[in-house]
Amino acid sequence: MSSRTRARTVKTAAGVTTVRIPRQRGRRSADPFVVVIPERPTLTRLALDAAARWLWKHRRALAPLALGVLALPITALLHVMAWWSALVLAPAAAGPLLWLGIAQRRRPAANGSVWGLRIAAALLGTSGIAWAASAAGFGPLAGPLELWWLLNLIAAQTTWLIVRRTAN
Repeated sequence: MSSRTRARTVKTAAGVTTVRIPRQRGRRSADPFVVVIPERPTLTRLALDAAARWLWKHRRALAPLALGVLALPITALLHVMAWWSALVLAPAAAGPLLWLGIAQRRRPAANGSVWGLRIAAALLGTSGIAWAASAAGFGPLAGPLELWWLLNLIAAQTTWLIVRRTAN
């Protein structure tokens, strides 16, 4: 039986698309043809792609969430590499309250909403820096620091969404 009529069976894995191209006549030194047929993406890949597109579309609205999630590994590194950084961060927690006093003295709030926004920003800033100091000193997952982080994150995200919606 000649090699032209004999069927060549090549075992392939399930889901792999194979394309058989007959031998080219003429030049023997010609480069072979390569045909690439991409496989269909899995359901997991489609779900991850959809989630990534949604996160990218709403990236500005989720800025506090990104900063909060980024704060966890940074404070963990600070805890492991420089525990004394908590001593530097602790006095900085008074900064937002100091800012509130200076801002109110220079430009007094005309209405209650501005005053409320300033108080919310100062409290969130103070709480966030105090959490960072505590997390750098004791570790971000020590005791009630996880709950404190979560409450800070929820408050910051909620305030951010409200301010974005009501701002002109």
